[in-house]
Amino acid sequence: MIKLTARQEQILNLIKDAIENTGFPPTRAEIANELGFRSANAAEEHLQALARKGAIEISPGTSRGIRLLEMGIERTGGRQMTLPHVALMQLRLPLIGRVAAGSPVLALEHVEANYNVDPALFSARPDYLLKVRGMSMRDAGILDGDLIAVKKSDVARNGQIVVARLGDDVTVKRYRKTDAFIELMPENTDFKTIRIDPDREDFALEGLAVGLLRAWG
Repeated sequence: MIKLTARQEQILNLIKDAIENTGFPPTRAEIANELGFRSANAAEEHLQALARKGAIEISPGTSRGIRLLEMGIERTGGRQMTLPHVALMQLRLPLIGRVAAGSPVLALEHVEANYNVDPALFSARPDYLLKVRGMSMRDAGILDGDLIAVKKSDVARNGQIVVARLGDDVTVKRYRKTDAFIELMPENTDFKTIRIDPDREDFALEGLAVGLLRAWG
């Protein structure tokens, strides 16, 4: 049983909440801001302590490279219960490549391959994988060629990373809605926020990003 300090447990719960609400872990800066630390370095020290205790895994080189490592345990009535072996829980997901203008994302002609994946990797059960094109979400740790796990949905909460259709393009961005408009926000200062009229006919939400796979090679 992992023994955590009160602060470490607070940070672990913050990470869980971020993954549940947005599909992705928080950045060091977001942790520091939420907990009132003076710098992101203080958050990094606590994350490293959590990693040493086996509560999380840290992937170097990305601002959101944090993965929970306790997802194989389900707590029920104060008891710990081991889930079935991951080999028995594999999901088979279609990988969607370039999407033709005006056609459904899950149309058969867009499926490049099918992958068996461990559902414990994701914050919610995904329906498909989408290949990312471009670097507009770089600072969220989402790079060109990565595979986003997507749960089909036509609604989203502010702050969630979404897959959206805009005209002839399908894009991955952070979602924000106000009374007047919808914003699709990049996480790379080289790109601009896209502002949309909610009644625009060629705009639609296709789904929520619930996880990320790095396509090595």
